[in-house]
Amino acid sequence: MRLQSILRQVQPVPGFVYGRVDLRPTRAGPQLEVQVRPRAGARAICSGCGKKRRGYDTLRPRRFEFVPLWGMVVFLLYTMRRVDCPRCGVVVEMLPWATGKSPMTHAYTWFLASWAKLLSWQETARRFRTSWDAVFRAVEHAVQWGLEHRNLDGIQSIGVDELSWKKRHKYLTLVYQLDHGCRRLLHIAQDRRARSFHSFFDMLGEERTKAIRVVASDMWKAFLNVVRARCGGALHVLDRFHVMQLMNKAIDKTRREEVRSLRAAGRRPYLTKTRWLLLKRSKNLKRTERGRLRELVQSNLRTVRAYLLKEQFQKLWRYRSLASATRFLEDWTRQAMRSRIEPLKTFARTLRKHRYELQSWFMARSAFAAGATEGFNNKARITTKKAYGFRTYKHAEIALYHALGNLPEPPWLTHRFC
Repeated sequence: MRLQSILRQVQPVPGFVYGRVDLRPTRAGPQLEVQVRPRAGARAICSGCGKKRRGYDTLRPRRFEFVPLWGMVVFLLYTMRRVDCPRCGVVVEMLPWATGKSPMTHAYTWFLASWAKLLSWQETARRFRTSWDAVFRAVEHAVQWGLEHRNLDGIQSIGVDELSWKKRHKYLTLVYQLDHGCRRLLHIAQDRRARSFHSFFDMLGEERTKAIRVVASDMWKAFLNVVRARCGGALHVLDRFHVMQLMNKAIDKTRREEVRSLRAAGRRPYLTKTRWLLLKRSKNLKRTERGRLRELVQSNLRTVRAYLLKEQFQKLWRYRSLASATRFLEDWTRQAMRSRIEPLKTFARTLRKHRYELQSWFMARSAFAAGATEGFNNKARITTKKAYGFRTYKHAEIALYHALGNLPEPPWLTHRFC
């Protein structure tokens, strides 16, 4: 089978014919140049109105980069025609394999975008002997096409969280769909203010907003206020991960304060190098850590009492009945307030303040993917690390949509990776 026949199978171009193929040596390696010419009798299509028009003249040949074959760079060479359109004037013809002044074919654009999901943009450019800017343009095109063609109907559960993407407290507000049948990134906004979250509901529209049944978030005041204002009919759920994160901060603060007090009193610092020993879940402890923890529990320290209260609090998530969970929560907060451990008392006050959102977790636990928000955030952090940071907010937005948005791709795409 000739190369022209292979190209006709993987990249058909109606109205055009693949011609001569030349293999040319370059410093970077051999490259293939494939001549493309119009089919005999085929008229050019106006790039303005999309109608077939009579020819006017021709321009200089242009090179369009195609998907590499056998490790060789491939270019399509074509002499552009201009058409005389009664509506648009004299304009350059429309091509089926490229758009506008882009030097890349559609196939190569989507090929690079597919690999950029697996590799960093710089590594993708290096492996396929192109530039970082070419990979960025390919990913940008894929994201723009996907956002224009995605379906936002039927969203019932969402989660919102912030992500640090730069130093000096530079945050992004990320909104995810958490339905069991569909989990994806829906919206990105700069900063973590109320207007950042408002922009999501503005984008979604009033009708789709009314269909939302569950909203999961942390205790950030701006998020709480926006949910009440824009989505008051939905169950507002406090995310389990953030509740336990707040608990662990209280435990660690208690430990650090007690370490300082023990050193000041000249006593043995029992609690040094026990941070993760106290913060880990008991089932995740190693054998040596379990022995160390048993020794620690025998001491009469405030940190140990706080740890035991934390382990008792874990039972909350096992309840199926809202009434039972509510009674347990009331009993536990009462014990925490009597413990004379100030960080735990602060945590208990926070739970009492947000008891309705916490109770909603038990009412909606089967209606949405409870752990998906933090799972998406971990993938977002991996995307950030893989890129070694982003130059601008635009680069961060495009990369995160590309990695987490589950965006659609054109049905005609031949170079598809599963």
